Amino acid sequence: METVVWSRPEDQRAGTPLLVMMHGYGTDESRMVRLFEYLPAEFTCAALRAPMPIGDHYGWFLLDYFLANDFADVIKASNAVQVWINSVKGQHSSVSLLGYSQGMAMASTLLRLHPKDYEAVVGLSGFVLQNELLSLTESFDTRPPFFWGRDKADLVINEDAIAYTEEWLQEKTLLTARTYPGMGHAMSKTEMVDVSSFLRHYVLRPEGSTNNQR
Repeated sequence: METVVWSRPEDQRAGTPLLVMMHGYGTDESRMVRLFEYLPAEFTCAALRAPMPIGDHYGWFLLDYFLANDFADVIKASNAVQVWINSVKGQHSSVSLLGYSQGMAMASTLLRLHPKDYEAVVGLSGFVLQNELLSLTESFDTRPPFFWGRDKADLVINEDAIAYTEEWLQEKTLLTARTYPGMGHAMSKTEMVDVSSFLRHYVLRPEGSTNNQR
């Protein structure tokens, strides 16, 4: 990852839980940086810039209106993020993922490819990729905590993608699903309150406590 914006300086990151944040299609890391102040202060947040230029902005892989994609591009982008995470995760107590829109597709793909690497995942106004190869390779020993926030009236993510996403999340994850009427294809302060509560519960749980489904 050539461009990463951190929520805290390097000398203050050791031993903290890491939250890797991935923006949507046709935007950049600044969209995620604006969320730093609303997330639990105990985390180190890292907002990544996607590698593929999309006009004056960026994306993780090419995407059309119907969310069709080239799976080779998806794997290339996912592998690049995973390599970067592997290079920094040693100094952190855990790694969680947060993705908005196309970034949710990235976050859920990373979880499917490397389920043991991630403590929790947050997906906002996005989707899970419907891909047979991913479905064949995924294997979860336990159901990972997953927060899914959206507006049911969001017109950007089509109905078929929402239906598959809901089915997959219900079957594969320990799902916390919330909807926010009037939010549209966006993120809100109210949603961030719920995201913060989710992360505190599943990542910052008191020493010695356990989640009985993990």
